[in-house]
Parts: sequence; structure tokens; C-alpha cells
Amino acid sequence: MAKFLIADDHPLFREALQRALANHFEELTLREAEDLDSTLAALNEDDDVDLLLLDLHMPGSGDLYGLIRVREDYPMLPVAIISGSEDASIVAKCIGFGALGFIPKSLPSAQIAEAISTILDGDTWVPKDNRDRLDGISNEDQELARKVSELTPQQYRVLHFLHEGLLNKQIAYQLNITEATVKAHITAIFRKLGVYSRTQAVLVAERLQL
Repeated sequence: MAKFLIADDHPLFREALQRALANHFEELTLREAEDLDSTLAALNEDDDVDLLLLDLHMPGSGDLYGLIRVREDYPMLPVAIISGSEDASIVAKCIGFGALGFIPKSLPSAQIAEAISTILDGDTWVPKDNRDRLDGISNEDQELARKVSELTPQQYRVLHFLHEGLLNKQIAYQLNITEATVKAHITAIFRKLGVYSRTQAVLVAERLQL
């Protein structure tokens, strides 16, 4: 029996993917999550998952942060990215940061099932057009990813708003916390990323496409 966790913020896509997978895998157990917080909670409650199907753009995930965080917390868990994007640089970064597959949402259900079977067998699967363009991730980017993985989801949210150019009081309003708490999060972000200014923190986020 296989157990998959589908982490995607679109209920209709989760439902469609469940139907498609049920037609191709016998005795399949499926769990769902709609954002990064619920994904981490589901994995904390039940880490006996054979495969995480992770959307890059669901709330809290911020493109690569979700993948980086999951790989840090659950290094033995196979992760496949399910995405509406097929950008070659994003595919390469996802594989470089530990995903075993990158599956476009546009694929027919039979090809999605084939890709998942390949991943469950321990092999990497990416779209055919990307297989010759998987440039390696630099040691510097790997080190930056390690530092980013130490951020809590709330600290990542603060970093996201820093990247958006929001002031501390605006971040406090968005997250319904005090300015003092925002300042504490920023201090922790600087320490974990090894930077000394908001500009440097934003540059880290841009470099990793967070």
C-alpha cells in the first residue's frame, strides 16, 4: 500500500489528482494539505509517507522555501514538485535542492502516474525537455539553502514581506503581531542568514528565488 501527501492550495486540483492517481495505483492512501503549515503538521503527525507531492506556490511555500524546509526536516522523504511552471532554471534548482522529480500540472494523468512510479523506484524524473539542462547547484547556493532551512515559517513570512519592501509596522499589521515581534524576527533572520541588513537579506531571497 502506498501513501501520498498532496500539498496544493487548489481543492479542485487536489481532487482531480486524487482521481487520476486512484486509477493507476492500487490500495492508495492519500492525505491532503493546503499550505506549508498544514503540510509540516501532517508530516509531523504521520511521517510514514511514501511521497510528498509539493506545489511550489501554495501559501507559505514561497517557491523554493517549502522544498528547502521539508528536505531539512524530513531528509529521507521523497519529494516531487507539482507545478504549473516549466521554467528550466526552477526545475534545475528544485532537483539541486533535493526533489526527486518535477512534474508539470499540464501532463496527462497517465504520464503523471508514470513519473511518480519512476520516483518511487528511486530515480529522478523531469520533463524530457529539461533532462539535458539540469545544471548543478553551486556550493554557495547550497550553503544559502541550508541557512534558509533554519528559518521558521513565520520568519520566512517576515523575509517575504521584507522582499516586498514593507516597513516593520506594515509587516506587523499583515501578520497581526507587534512591531517588537517583527524586530525580533528580523534579528533572528539576520543571524540565521549571516547578513547584517535588510538589503542583504532580500538579496539572499532573490538569489534562491524565494
